[in-house]
Formats: sequence, structure tokens, C-alpha cells
Amino acid sequence: MRIGSGVDVHAFGPGDHVMLGGVRVAHTQGVLAHSDGDVLLHALTDALLGAAGLGDIGQHFRDTDPRWKGADSAEFVRAVLGMLRARGLRVGNADLTLLAERPKLGPVREAIRARIAELLEVSPEAVNVKATTTEKLGFLGRAEGLAAQAVVLLLEVS
Repeated sequence: MRIGSGVDVHAFGPGDHVMLGGVRVAHTQGVLAHSDGDVLLHALTDALLGAAGLGDIGQHFRDTDPRWKGADSAEFVRAVLGMLRARGLRVGNADLTLLAERPKLGPVREAIRARIAELLEVSPEAVNVKATTTEKLGFLGRAEGLAAQAVVLLLEVS
């Protein structure tokens, strides 16, 4: 068994939606990012890489590389799953937390959970998605952006 954690943060910018866990969520703003700025999938990618001892998202998907401009963050997760398979590893479970005042996660939680489970090739019961605010403290509390944390358990393929 191997455990990894990941964190990602993005500032809000122009736009009418944010991507959360591979799901397009209507919002009054978008995010400033090189790719689609999906904080949940970015944190998840880092957690997967960390658990496998493969560095971080910036080493594999540089924000200076034009091929990742506007990229669907699901591509990052799929690429990392290929790396894990090559090392005889699979996902046991994943626990993700969105830190934001807005948008509210409740209406899209199950869609996000299902999408992440699909990407990770696990049952939805192996994925937990939750949210919290920072009680109006700091840049997150002022609704200047959003952040995410992810923890994953990797298992050896038997």
C-alpha cells in the first residue's frame, strides 16, 4: 500500500463556469489557469503521483508546455493511471476536499464522484468528495479563488 496527498489552488478570473472533478459547474467566474484549472483533478493527479513516488504535476504537465494550454485535466489523470499500471499499482480509494465559499458542491457532488470514479476505474464507493469553507477567512473566504486537497491509497495489483 502507498498513500499520497495533493493540493491545488487557482484564482478566479473571467468566465461563466469552473471545472470540478471533470464536471462543468456554472459559476459567476472562471479560473486563471494554463489548463482547464480543475483544482480537484489537479490535486488528485498530485496525490496519485506522490503515492507512486513519481514527482508532481508540474514535472509531468508543465504550465509552460503549449500542448497543455486549455487541456482537459482528465488527460492528466488518465496519463498518470497509465504510469501506475506500468508499475503494478491501482487505486484503492480517493478522498477529495474542495475548499471554497462558492460554488456550492452539493448540487454536483454525485456527478463529480461518479466522474472521478470513472477516471480512476474504481466504484463510486471508493471515491469520497466533500467541501468546506474557510469561514470567510483569507483569499478563499473572500471568494478570490478555490483550492482542493486529495488523498489516495494505491494498492499493488495482485
